[in-house]
Amino acid sequence: MIFGSIQQLTSEAGAAEVQGTVLVQVTKKLTKTTKTGKPYLEVELADAAGSFSLKIWDNSPWHPAFNALQPNDAIAVTGNWVVNEYGLNGSALDCRRLSPEEEEQMLAGSPELCARQKEEWECILAFVESMADPRLRTLCEILTEKYGARFRRSGAARMNHHARRGGLVEHVASVMRVANALCGAYPTLNRDLVLAGALLHDCGKMWENVYEEHSLVMPYSLAGELLGHIPVGIELVNRLWGVMLTPERREAWKSLTPATEQVRLHLLHLIASHHGLLEYGSPVVPKTPEAFVLHHADDIDAKMEMFRVVYTESQPLSEHVVQRKFPLASNAVIPLPSFGEVAE
Repeated sequence: MIFGSIQQLTSEAGAAEVQGTVLVQVTKKLTKTTKTGKPYLEVELADAAGSFSLKIWDNSPWHPAFNALQPNDAIAVTGNWVVNEYGLNGSALDCRRLSPEEEEQMLAGSPELCARQKEEWECILAFVESMADPRLRTLCEILTEKYGARFRRSGAARMNHHARRGGLVEHVASVMRVANALCGAYPTLNRDLVLAGALLHDCGKMWENVYEEHSLVMPYSLAGELLGHIPVGIELVNRLWGVMLTPERREAWKSLTPATEQVRLHLLHLIASHHGLLEYGSPVVPKTPEAFVLHHADDIDAKMEMFRVVYTESQPLSEHVVQRKFPLASNAVIPLPSFGEVAE
């Protein structure tokens, strides 16, 4: 059978082997040796939602085929799969190149992932459309129109959460939902400002964590390394603000309150302070209720994704406990089901 994703293969493989094929891209190939000097290949394979590594010994029949591969090669890998304490492992392996249609499918992800990310992008656009402040709404519309494709193929992080192609869309949509709910609970908050901050807080990751169009490798950029996504995001928003503020709009918005320059500064403060603490990379700490709400909405969504990953990928330690996965501080406990659910 052909598995729809690495995640599906991992969930269906267990102590007993399963046989099947998964569509992946080679993201890394290294030649290594064991402590006793035995050579082997370590091949990292990825799809749109996950990755795993294979160790291929130099005396295995499938070593020549994998040794001929290069990073960014799109392949179908067939084998017998099992999950053990080291993760997903395969034997009796074979591989072939993907057709252009198969490669496009692999880069886009499973139908479920495609549908979810499309829905999340539409959620973002709907929140933008709901903004009453024409300055914040226009700025967000310019960003989604100009950088929509880049935004939709960026990750939200390199490791800790939503670290996948399209992860930025998933993360931002969730942060906007959380922020919007908090604005409902605290109606004195400036909802438009909070939602704009939620959309733009990680916009610098379109350079720090962006995937190339036909690759599942997240490259390292000079801007990302030298500046990081917060300064890049501030620079981008300032640039787009200048593009937005045409003479006609400047005149039309002159009588709006709060003043346009104050709106820009408060928005930049939300981007600058969203990590919450100086030691976490923010140049300033949150100094307004809106900045405080954005920081916690961002943190809540990141933590919820970390829990999702630990429940789906970590090894169980008992019926109710699964093994800690960085950056969570402890082992995770299986959550209590909602009232009324039938026990398994």
